[in-house]
Amino acid sequence: MNKIYGEGETAVHALKDVSFSIKRGELLLIVGSSGSGKSTLLNMIGLLDRPTSGKIFLDGTETTTLNDNEISSFRNSKLGFVFQFANLLSDLTVLENILLPRKIQRTDKNAVDDAKKLLRTVGLEKQMNNRANKISGGQAQRAAIARGLINSPSIVLADEPTGNLDSVTAEIIVQLMKSLVKKLGQTFIIVTHDKHQFGDVDRVITIKDGRAFEEEEQRGMEVAAS
Repeated sequence: MNKIYGEGETAVHALKDVSFSIKRGELLLIVGSSGSGKSTLLNMIGLLDRPTSGKIFLDGTETTTLNDNEISSFRNSKLGFVFQFANLLSDLTVLENILLPRKIQRTDKNAVDDAKKLLRTVGLEKQMNNRANKISGGQAQRAAIARGLINSPSIVLADEPTGNLDSVTAEIIVQLMKSLVKKLGQTFIIVTHDKHQFGDVDRVITIKDGRAFEEEEQRGMEVAAS
């Protein structure tokens, strides 16, 4: 897979011949320095941008052939997102924020029960009726993780999910994500500039100058990009 921005002499090769597979139920780190291409790669996997050449498969579907409407539907049903900032809507409760992706998907059946179960899982059951602007930064990020899980996605994509947190709170979020991998069998792809913060994980892909270097490989395929 390749991603090029611009043309001719001003062209920037953000990703160069990146090829790898991602396994179901694993925690994969994508690491690299600023400008290395790691966020671009996450955007490709998350269908927020398209590769210039190459293919991306998710659960057997070649996502690079989908039209815009199909991408929106596919993204909402198959992918969960967690960003550096929780991006909760401050005038909604924690519970209402978590329910938003389910409302977009228009599948309200058992939605509230599912959301409450996720809130218990991430340790926010007592905060579910609080307004989003009345909880701490760490609680907001836990709520964002629950929101990313509400549609039972194949993959949760997290872009620097601890980057806006102090070291103690960041450690809590790291351990939460690692526990969700084991408890739910949930696949996480996490972009980070600090892989040591995460300790032992299933695999690490280092992006340098747009190229991918894989450190470990285990388990069966869920997503492939080439």
